[in-house]
Amino acid sequence: MQLARVIGNVVATRKVDKIMRYKLLVVEPIDLTGKGSGKHMVAIDAVQAGPGEIVFIVEGSSARMAVPEKDVPIDTAIIAIVDAIEHDGRIVFRKTVQEFAAV
Repeated sequence: MQLARVIGNVVATRKVDKIMRYKLLVVEPIDLTGKGSGKHMVAIDAVQAGPGEIVFIVEGSSARMAVPEKDVPIDTAIIAIVDAIEHDGRIVFRKTVQEFAAV
């Protein structure tokens, strides 16, 4: 699993049947300080995430296991919306604030 920030969405009016019910979101992996990696990817949204939210993503076979349908042609999936992150006994991120504290 990897932390990421939702930075956009993808509109695709034609998709294969197995992903029709899912939103496609653009995510950027981040570190514990909230700094982006510069790598952007499209992910299936399995949890109804929104713009700017901090999420957990999985890739590869783990992404395919994140949805109930079998043999879904996906490589990246959003599997959780992060409410808080604790590091070394300190809260470094809280969803209600949407800011990262210094690590």
